[in-house]
Amino acid sequence: MLRKASGLAPCKNECSTRDLIEIGEYTRIYDQGVGEAESWYINDHCIVRSHTGQWHMFGITRQEPLSPMEEIVLAHATAAKLTQVPWDKQPFALRADPDNWGEVHLWAPCVVHHDGLYYMYVCVGGSDSRAYKTHLLTSTDLHNWTRHPENPVVVDGFDARDPHVVRLADGRWIMYYTATLRPDGGNHVVAAVVSDDLVHWRDKQVVYMDEEEGTFGGCTESPFVVQRGPFHYLFICNNDRRGGYEATDVYRSENPFEFTSEGRVATLKGHAMEVIRDTDGRWYATHCGWGRGGLYLAPLTWNDGLDD
Repeated sequence: MLRKASGLAPCKNECSTRDLIEIGEYTRIYDQGVGEAESWYINDHCIVRSHTGQWHMFGITRQEPLSPMEEIVLAHATAAKLTQVPWDKQPFALRADPDNWGEVHLWAPCVVHHDGLYYMYVCVGGSDSRAYKTHLLTSTDLHNWTRHPENPVVVDGFDARDPHVVRLADGRWIMYYTATLRPDGGNHVVAAVVSDDLVHWRDKQVVYMDEEEGTFGGCTESPFVVQRGPFHYLFICNNDRRGGYEATDVYRSENPFEFTSEGRVATLKGHAMEVIRDTDGRWYATHCGWGRGGLYLAPLTWNDGLDD
C-alpha cells in the first residue's frame, strides 16, 4: 500500500499536494545482526554509488537494545545493485578514536564524491553537548579512511549531528544538520553551513526552525535535501509528532536556505530516511531505526510534474 500525505496546503504547478509524494512497501535489504549472537540495529546512514558501480552503505550500528552513547562503530555493506537482497556485510568502516581524536561516538555519516576523492562527514560528539563536533575523513576506495588534519570541521550544539552535504548550482557545497537555536537548547532547527572546498565551512544559518523546543532528539533529525526543477525538498524525521517514530516530514521551497512549516507537502512512513535515485532513473527511500531489525528500501514516486 502507498502512504499519502493529506490535509495539506495546495502546491504550485497544478499538482495535487495530497499525492505529491508516495512511498511503497518497504523490503529489508540488510540486517547487521546476521552471523552475530545478538540482534543489531542500523540507524542514521548514507548510501553512495562508487566510481566502479558498486553501492555502499555506511551507518550507525550497535547491538540491541538501543544505547546511542555507545554507538562507536560504523556499519558497512555493499551491493552490486541498489535493490539487491540482501546486501553484503563488510567489516566495520570505522571505529571511534577517543584517545587521539576525542571521538565519543560515531553518528550519522554522509559521503560525497568529488574530484576522485570520497569525503565522509560524521558526528563524533564531545564532552559538551553544546559543542558537538563533526569530523571529516577521506578515501579513494570507500574502504580505507583517513581523518582530516583540520578536524573538527564543524562545531555546534545542542548535540549538532546528522550532516547531509549537497552541491549547489553555483558550485558551493552546503551542509545541512540538526541542532538547536541556541547551543544549550531552544527551538529544534535545521542549520546549514557552506564551503568551497569541502573542508572549510562558514556562514552558518538556520534554514528551518520548528515550533518545538528541547535539547536531545527533537523533530528536525536526519535532514536530507533533494532538488527537483526549481524546488528543494527537505526531509526530516519528526520523531513522534506525526506518525510516531517511523515518520518523516517533507517540506518544499524554491530557496535551499529557507524552509517553513507552511511548505510541508507530505508526511511519509520511514525513520532516518535517505532518498536515492537508481541508475535506471527510479527513486527509492530507506527506513531503519532502533528495534527495526536492519535497513529497508521502498519505491518513491514523485507526482510533481517536475524535471529531476
